[in-house]
Amino acid sequence: MIDDVFKALADPTRRRLLDELFEQDGQSLSALEERLPMSRFGVAKHLKVLEGAGLVTTRKRGREKLHFLNPVPIREVHDRWVSKYAEPWASALTELKRDLEKENQDD
Repeated sequence: MIDDVFKALADPTRRRLLDELFEQDGQSLSALEERLPMSRFGVAKHLKVLEGAGLVTTRKRGREKLHFLNPVPIREVHDRWVSKYAEPWASALTELKRDLEKENQDD
């Protein structure tokens, strides 16, 4: 299961789809397709990989199929790898990265 999560997260398009669902959960394929520069078939293919990894769940509403972010597999990866080995270091580095990015935006 963790291998499927890493495989799904390895692709920038799939990460973007997860970001889109984080911003607005419960979107249809058509809504997600509008936000990406690719065909409906391409978006559907990426969503299938995300579903296979358990990162996206779906629910039918009438004729529409809505997609929802499932953060549990990401949390499981975090709990296994980040918190176990490097939580204090990872937190400090994440904060430093945010600070540096904010400084660059302010310039």
